[in-house]
Amino acid sequence: MDENAAAESEDASSQKRSCRQDADDPHAPVEHCILMRCYQELNDFLPPEKRFQGFSCCFRGTPAVKDCIESAGIPHTEVDLILVDGKPVSFSRRLSGGERVAVYPVFESFDISGTSEVREKPLRRLSFVLDCHLGKLARLLRILGLDVHYERNFPDQRIAEISSRTGRIVLTRDVGLLKRSEVKRGYWLRSQDPYRQMEEVLRRFDLCKNLSPFTRCPHCNGILEPVAKEKVQERVKAGTLKSCERFFLCRDCGRIYWRGAHFSRLERVVRQARQVCDQQSGS
Repeated sequence: MDENAAAESEDASSQKRSCRQDADDPHAPVEHCILMRCYQELNDFLPPEKRFQGFSCCFRGTPAVKDCIESAGIPHTEVDLILVDGKPVSFSRRLSGGERVAVYPVFESFDISGTSEVREKPLRRLSFVLDCHLGKLARLLRILGLDVHYERNFPDQRIAEISSRTGRIVLTRDVGLLKRSEVKRGYWLRSQDPYRQMEEVLRRFDLCKNLSPFTRCPHCNGILEPVAKEKVQERVKAGTLKSCERFFLCRDCGRIYWRGAHFSRLERVVRQARQVCDQQSGS
């Protein structure tokens, strides 16, 4: 990484000189400023006038760099590397004013665990918890064999608790949920379309090597296991028994699956995922 990537033409000392004090109250705390720049997709969270350039963040006291980042609109879960004056720091690093802060998103192509002070381990977990508005995405990811916890009427507090306890990555369109202190791993979905969201998740977490289609129950996330035809004949219509030889049983909810007329729609989901993987491997 270029050590000068975080540097801006504006000298840090000019930020210190931008400290202000209330003229009406000389005893009021002095306001200090830093120069912050956010890189790549982190700019999605910023207003247009702050994107792809340095901008001032002002504060009183000595806040943690995490507080300044989130006050700019960026959830801490989206961040994998912070440089303060060119040096990696943790979220708890205190700011006094005049610093240059560079904020980087999750790196997909290489492991920065030896550089980043933000996380003890890289953000590469392969299980997820989705908010209550992402039911269609939950089904698509489960069809691909990914481990997805989803419930209807899922309160944010419960999602945060599950993520904290199990290490599952939170997927959501709610930036506020990702700013909860309990949430250590998460991703804000840019698209509102479930199929585009699926592609986002595959690319963001480099999941192509982990796909195992038709091994999980789309309804409950349970593991599917082969089951003999004789054991399901009382629960399946006679025509289905005659036309299908292979059946699968969810070991959690007991639902039975087979490759019927609807299977072609599910295969299209897998083909779309494979196309994303092919694009990634070719890039």
